[in-house]
Amino acid sequence: MSRPLRIAVVGAGPAGVYAADLLKKSGAEVSIDLFDRLPAPYGLVRYGVAPDHPRIKGIITALEKVLAKPGIRLFCNVEYGKDISLADLRRFYDAIIFSTGAEQDRDLDIPGIDLDGSYGAANFVSWFDGHPDVPRTWPLTATGAAVLGVGNVALDVARVLAKTADELLVTEIPQNVYEGLAESPVTDVHVFGRRGPAQAKFTPLELRELDHSPNVEVIVYPEDIEFDEGSLNSIRTDKQVQMVVKTLQEWAIRDMPTKPDAKRRLHLHFLHAPVEITGEGSVQNLRTERMELDGTGNVRGTGEFHDWPVQAVYRAVGYLSTHLQDIPFDHDSGTVPHDVGRVLEADGQQLPGVYVTGWIKRGPIGLIGHTKGDALETITSLLADSDTLVTPEQPGEHAIVEHLAKAGVRFISHQGWLRLDAHERALGATQGRERVKVVDRDEMVEISTDGQVLVS
Repeated sequence: MSRPLRIAVVGAGPAGVYAADLLKKSGAEVSIDLFDRLPAPYGLVRYGVAPDHPRIKGIITALEKVLAKPGIRLFCNVEYGKDISLADLRRFYDAIIFSTGAEQDRDLDIPGIDLDGSYGAANFVSWFDGHPDVPRTWPLTATGAAVLGVGNVALDVARVLAKTADELLVTEIPQNVYEGLAESPVTDVHVFGRRGPAQAKFTPLELRELDHSPNVEVIVYPEDIEFDEGSLNSIRTDKQVQMVVKTLQEWAIRDMPTKPDAKRRLHLHFLHAPVEITGEGSVQNLRTERMELDGTGNVRGTGEFHDWPVQAVYRAVGYLSTHLQDIPFDHDSGTVPHDVGRVLEADGQQLPGVYVTGWIKRGPIGLIGHTKGDALETITSLLADSDTLVTPEQPGEHAIVEHLAKAGVRFISHQGWLRLDAHERALGATQGRERVKVVDRDEMVEISTDGQVLVS
């Protein structure tokens, strides 16, 4: 081929950026354009990681180095299915990679889940992370709150609910988030896992961070620390499980209170399965069933029920991807059907030139680092197909720019993102913070484009 292979990557989170990086490192002659519907790149690293995790957000430094590479362009504030279609992308690119991740909450089918005061964790995370497409207020009126799930997202939600607003003010939270948290009357946050402590999905570091706040008493109940043969096998064979269990055991036997001046308590409950939420129009109570381990690490119900007087329930039972226009989708798994990254149609045939990577490919499992291996599989398939890809009608690099301009799409380039990044850092510097996020979408676009329709 006498020209570079033109590749579109839809989704500029870690999965999309890693795919672009691997393409550049492959040695193939490629020209890559990354698209994202948000005015800023980095996906869940920017909008799905708790603000008091700066070391995790440090991944952005590595991602930024990729975006700065020659041959990679960024087009933010461009929404697939609205501003560009699959037919458009096929007109301009040899291949398209979808890496749109998973932003929605999975459903939990129990009575009362739709009551006022029952929320998806992803929506709450989007609020406190300053996502431009969610409301700027959050109803923080509960004195007692329940978080359903024992993954890292559940702990993020619980920690942000339990910490004081002043503790979080040193982070990048927007002013409206600080003001909302400052008004919260919460005294008790309960985290519930239906299985035992050896089956918890959070990481040891995330768990230990719960106890760092001087204003939050973390409580673990000795009767919840139970193990069966399946649990013991996990402890013996998995260092991470071993560390989590050790921490929980230490907390369960310590003398209470450990922080006499703490005004808030964070309770960790295991072997409690949520069965019903009740209340007169809004959440007033969560009922759980006591579970018992069955020998394999799984659980069965005991018929013993407990009622917890809470006014808010947050379900953190997993993320779910969104069905993309003109792309096959498995609604049961919440993923795009594929064969080693090649998107498959309903008849099992490959959708020509279309690939997938990240959570929309494998489901919302694994840490951010696991995305690299996933991207490698997809890029290997794409490059193996390079000689059979259909040549696009308009492969020139300016064709997509002209198309967006004609459609009136005010896209944000890498330089535009750097302008927004510098603006947010400047806002933070005035307050002794690393950054303060700009939240309003229109304001983000104005800062990034400097009033211009196009930024090249």
